[in-house]
Amino acid sequence: MRTTDYDRLPGEGDSPTSPNGSYPPALTKPVTYYGEGEFDPPSSDDEDEVFLEKKVKNHGTEWEGEGAGLLEEVSTAAVIGVFAALSYRGTSFQIHGSEHITMDHIFNGTFSAHTGDGVFATSQHGHIALVDLKSNSTTNLVAMADVKDGEGNALSWEGWELSSDMKYMLIKSDYLKQWRHSSFGNYYVHDLTLHTTRPLVTPSYPPTTAYAKWSPTGQSIAFVDGNDLYVLPNLSARSPIRVTSSGNASLFHGVPDWVYEEEVFSGDSALWWSPDSARVAFLRFDETAVDEFTFPVYNPTEDSYAVVPYPEHVTMKYPKPGYNNPLVSVHVFELARYVEDTAAGDSELVALEQSTLELTWEGRHEVNNSVIAEIAWVGNSTLIVKEVNRAATNGSVVLFSLDAGAVNIGRVVRKLGKDGEQGDDGWIEPLQAIFPIPASLSEGGLPAYLDIVPYRGYNHIALFSPATSSEPQFLTSGAWEVTDTILAVDSKRNLVYFQAANPSSIERHIYSIPLPLSTSDSTATVTPMALTDSSGAGYFQASFSPQGGFYLLSYQGPNVPWQRIVQPNNATFEYGFTENGSLNSTLAQFELPVVVHTTMDSDGYELNVREIRPPRMDDSGKTKYPVLFHVYGGPNSQQVNMRYSVDWHYFLACSHKYIIVVVDGRGTGLKGRRLRNPVKDNLGYWETVDQVNAAKLWASKDYVDPKRIGIWGWSYGGFMSAKVIEADAGIHSLAMSIAPVTSWRLYDSIYTERYMNLPELNPDGYVTASISNVSAFHKVDYLFAHGSADDNVHYANSAHLLDMLTRDQVRNFRFRMFTDSDHSIFRRGANREVYEFMVGFLVEKWGKGARQRGW
Repeated sequence: MRTTDYDRLPGEGDSPTSPNGSYPPALTKPVTYYGEGEFDPPSSDDEDEVFLEKKVKNHGTEWEGEGAGLLEEVSTAAVIGVFAALSYRGTSFQIHGSEHITMDHIFNGTFSAHTGDGVFATSQHGHIALVDLKSNSTTNLVAMADVKDGEGNALSWEGWELSSDMKYMLIKSDYLKQWRHSSFGNYYVHDLTLHTTRPLVTPSYPPTTAYAKWSPTGQSIAFVDGNDLYVLPNLSARSPIRVTSSGNASLFHGVPDWVYEEEVFSGDSALWWSPDSARVAFLRFDETAVDEFTFPVYNPTEDSYAVVPYPEHVTMKYPKPGYNNPLVSVHVFELARYVEDTAAGDSELVALEQSTLELTWEGRHEVNNSVIAEIAWVGNSTLIVKEVNRAATNGSVVLFSLDAGAVNIGRVVRKLGKDGEQGDDGWIEPLQAIFPIPASLSEGGLPAYLDIVPYRGYNHIALFSPATSSEPQFLTSGAWEVTDTILAVDSKRNLVYFQAANPSSIERHIYSIPLPLSTSDSTATVTPMALTDSSGAGYFQASFSPQGGFYLLSYQGPNVPWQRIVQPNNATFEYGFTENGSLNSTLAQFELPVVVHTTMDSDGYELNVREIRPPRMDDSGKTKYPVLFHVYGGPNSQQVNMRYSVDWHYFLACSHKYIIVVVDGRGTGLKGRRLRNPVKDNLGYWETVDQVNAAKLWASKDYVDPKRIGIWGWSYGGFMSAKVIEADAGIHSLAMSIAPVTSWRLYDSIYTERYMNLPELNPDGYVTASISNVSAFHKVDYLFAHGSADDNVHYANSAHLLDMLTRDQVRNFRFRMFTDSDHSIFRRGANREVYEFMVGFLVEKWGKGARQRGW
């Protein structure tokens, strides 16, 4: 692995001989195929690219490609020859009222839908209430204002969790944000019967407790304070057990470091209780050798007028491609054994040593080439660990049986990657999808589990019974995909509940499938039963009760969202939870765009498309409309779907008469590995091909003004917007990039290497996948912006692009730095200002609305 010394890749950072002169051979723009003539696709040896995908991450980021010798003008005949006819599937919204959408409506929540969790609710009088579905009654559990700290002050509630017996409440107060998912707080335990409150540990300001979690049974709490793991065995214990004692700024126990929080777990926890609460599995992260990144905070207050003579600095451990990753080890603390040993007279130190295991397995990757992708209990003493290499091309599923004493060596039961379950040249995605099967349903009562595994190119549900099995028994199959998580297992009816992108990849419906009672059952998959109406377009989520007896069904689009509680085996039971009737009434007053979902063909790949059209759009050709493409495009992401959303694009369509088009190109998710895999080691290349092909198609339409076609995106989408301009296809006149990646060497290691491999193994790919030639930026109007305190896509990316534009004497761009904002750009009112910045730019360059064609 590299040290902090910067090693330039071949061809990286060389400047052109003159501002508009020729580039060295290593930086000649890669040839991109945009539908004209024969094409020999590049190999990973001669050209690759990389990019980012977030659930901004979402989450977002995505990226590009380029082309030399492209036609400067669109040939309508060529476009028609390249693309198949669009297949229209219907519209989401049509014109209703006459009131116009304004930016105020978009940002003040006028069109926001209200949702709940289906179990608890906070009443208008400040009570947390429990909804009892069987009796159709509501019980107030606690008055929030009555919960006070030791000084008699009401707590500043941030979150809470009930114990399994519902007698106690764990409350998080004094919230202090850290990164995207993580924060600190002071935790309190409130007795719901006695109405007394006590701190979990002595409160501190600022707080130092990063995470706390009830045990699945009983009244134990595992928590992390000062980066050390503690376990409170019961609420009568005088003090918690300090499981680790080496925690510091570089050593984490039970909580992830920055890169694992962001790119692996998408959460703030790295500890897992066993089902019987007897054990806690946890990860240890050693960041000692990880290089630091520091950024300034110019004004730590929320007062925009504050003057701070000396800025603060945030220093974080941030691994970049080819540099040292955190060293991660897997451990298990056996609470039950610790209690037994101390009761038998062993000292606490001896008991702790005997009850804490570090797990290992044969064939484990060298520690700096290892990523722990998933941890899951599939039985009281049976643990699964998934490990992949840094490039996410091969890995193992390791099984640990911990009921035979201090056995810390696991058995590899499944192989991942090209020579394993994926079976191709794509990557292994960290899905966190393992779901244990209750012992009452597993063959012989042995531990068993479900996982989501590729099957004939699509993600499907596989049963591994017993858990030692290497061969999956697939419960679903077909040219559609199960989404990232299994929802529930109904132990009474032997059913598995799940969500799938089916019958269309832009929809989500809820299904059930029978769970085989033994491996001797038929291996043929059966047709899943839909729990939602799949005859019409819809986007549904579901949250099930622990035994699957009830579920909260959330309709999320395309129309106004609603929620109902449903009992699977009782068609007459339905509890209306959230209807959003007032939102329906509000929408009826407004003039709304028409949303068309369709598909297009790009080089033989079917791509999902959403087109947002202005109300009463004239498609006769007499009126020409500007088109703004919105792109994200990161690996395994999806932008085109049927979810309800009245956002900034609606404002542009209704108030400015712009057409908004979203195209999910190659690399995106939920349409199978054939669409995803082409971007491996080559980020940004095929994604740009698809975006340019789409722009050519729209430029050929009678109702489109071909001189006003633009593209914008955030994060990976910002990268994609810049890549499309770098391609110099002669189609786009405008582009906007918010918080873009401009060089993959500046992004984090785990995300980048998953899709791009390590720089030393793919040097050309890292150069061509980044923004390396800004010549075409002379020809377009370009806007970009970045938060100066972006801990995710560092401001250095935009600084790098500014340097290249300066060196090439590109002056027709506009840039804005948002002081102290992170990747979401929210600090001190910045979020709306980002969109106002873009609106002003669009109006300045394009004007408002459509233009009549002169005759």
